[in-house]
Order: sequence, then structure tokens, then C-alpha cells
Amino acid sequence: MELTNKIKMNKLVFSILLLCVFTNCSKDSYDETSPNHSYYYPTDEASITASQIGDGKGTLDPNGIAIANDKLYVCNGDVLEVFNAQTLVHLKTITNYTKGASTVAFTKLTSVSIDNGRIYIGSAESRLFVIDEVTNAGISILGNGQWWNTFVHVFGVVVKDGLVFVKEKETSIKVFLVSQITDKSEWNLAPFAKLNTLKGFDEVYSMDVADGNLVVAGRNAKGYLYYNIAGIRANATASLKAPIQPVVVPFNEAKPLAVAISADWAVTSENVGNSNFLRLYPKKEFMDKIYNPRVNALDIMGQNNFGSIVSIAQLNDHLFLSDYTNKKIRVIKLNKSEITEQR
Repeated sequence: MELTNKIKMNKLVFSILLLCVFTNCSKDSYDETSPNHSYYYPTDEASITASQIGDGKGTLDPNGIAIANDKLYVCNGDVLEVFNAQTLVHLKTITNYTKGASTVAFTKLTSVSIDNGRIYIGSAESRLFVIDEVTNAGISILGNGQWWNTFVHVFGVVVKDGLVFVKEKETSIKVFLVSQITDKSEWNLAPFAKLNTLKGFDEVYSMDVADGNLVVAGRNAKGYLYYNIAGIRANATASLKAPIQPVVVPFNEAKPLAVAISADWAVTSENVGNSNFLRLYPKKEFMDKIYNPRVNALDIMGQNNFGSIVSIAQLNDHLFLSDYTNKKIRVIKLNKSEITEQR
């Protein structure tokens, strides 16, 4: 994620930065031998609520979100909403999986991922829908809606590097090859590999892939779970009997709820007691399991506390937060400011 706006210091920004320093809403990142300090701080830009969908009389129960090709996809109860990610204009509501004469209504959507022209949509009704990104025509369905077949519900999905990672109930992630899923494949595909998340039950889970690793926000394990993808491929057959366990450095209190990793940052949401934090870690440190956030925010400048953020998407210097508690998508801008000390 590029920080496209370098803000000049003026009285307002200086006051904001002082507020950030003393309230710990952001942290500085600098070389102690250098007089130049870089500060990062988030500001509210916009939000998406139910009033912007259709006639505005419906509901917005946001779960998983994703951005691809300037479109924002939002799992909203039993439908998938599509917005222009630049203007936030609502484009369409997708209610069904349709393939030829066959139609299956979406229900209890939890998660969405876009990869190589396909949209993968997870449902707590034990299905994974795969549709074409451009036409929205159905390609395939994994699972038949019965929780004892293929999946025990679906609470998270991410697709990258030729692999489909599907989080289901309790401690299981099933891994499929993208090449397994075609317009002719059956609903009851056998997984390529299996992973163990240590702890868990029936919560929506957030995952991302970076630097050859699957990273899972393990709320119940109180830590981020790292699985080496080369290791998954090498041990796929054995993992079907003994699922691969992650590398994790547990926190004392924080429960990670969501994670999204860009070129520069790992953007996360974490719950501590009754508080929900937006935290930004430098990517390299995060992948090395060094957890020193540069932004650590309960709210934006003392207003609009974050609710339970279950999913995060990024577009340039904007963060899209699926705030399930407050029933909205919050759009946050990440700002960078340089301060040069006089010596």
C-alpha cells in the first residue's frame, strides 16, 4: 500500500500528531540518530451503510470483504453486494449462484476472495461458491449444504498461488488446488491438504497470503498463525491424516480478528477485553513475528470507536474495514507526516 499523501506540518496536523503520541493512537517510526521522524495516523474518509444499497430500506450485516479491479465485494447476510471501490456507489446485489438452468440461493455468506478472474464465496451453510468475476455466472460449487459432507460450515476463504484455503468449523482449514475446481468438477472434491488452527469454533476467520506463507488471524489461539506454503505442498498427503500445525507466538490478551497484508504493512484488527483496535505493523517485522505496531488505534482522533472488525481490504492508501458491530464498512485513510527536529 503506497502512502500517497505526504502532509505538510501545520498547526492542525501538529495538534493531531501530539494527540496521537499521548493517546497511543499511532507510533512514530524513525532512526534515533536522525532528526527526521515519520508519523502515521488514520483519518475517517467515508462509510458504507444499508442506506446506500437499493432503496436504502434493507440491512447491512457485513462479514468478509474483498477488493479487485476497483470493485468492493461485501458479504451481507444472504447476498453479495458489489460497490465501486473508488466512488463507493452501489453497483449490484448478487443473490444466487446460477449455472445454466440450475440456481442455488445464497445463504449465510461469511467470506469472499477474488483470484485470477474468479470470485470464491464462503457460506456457513457448508458451501463454497465459485463464480466468474466478470459475468458472475456459476463455475462450480464445493459442498452440498449438508454439514457432514465436504465442509462443516465455511467461515473463511482466501485464494492465492494456485491454492484455495477454506476455514471451516472448529480447528480445520481444508486446502484445495485451484486446478481441481472446474466447470465440470463435482461438489464433493477431496481436499489436497489439511491444516490445524489449534483452537476455534464457529467464528468468521480472516486469512491472507504473503511471502510464501498463509497467515491466519487466530482469535481463539490469541496469535497469528503462520503456515509455510512450500511445507504444505511437500506434506500434503501426510496432512490428510495429521493436519499441519502453525507457527505461532501467542499474545497474553489480544485476540486477532482480521489481517490483510500489503507490500508495506500488515493491517490488523485485534480485540482486548471490551476494546477493539486497528493496528498496523511493518510487513517485514510482522512476517518475522515482531509485533510492534506503528498505528494502534481504538478510534479516530477520539471519536467513533471501532467495533468488531472481522475483515479488512486495502486500496492504495485507503483501508476498508468490515465493522460488524456498527453494521457498516468504514473507509479509513492512512496518512504519513514527516517532522524534522531543529538541532
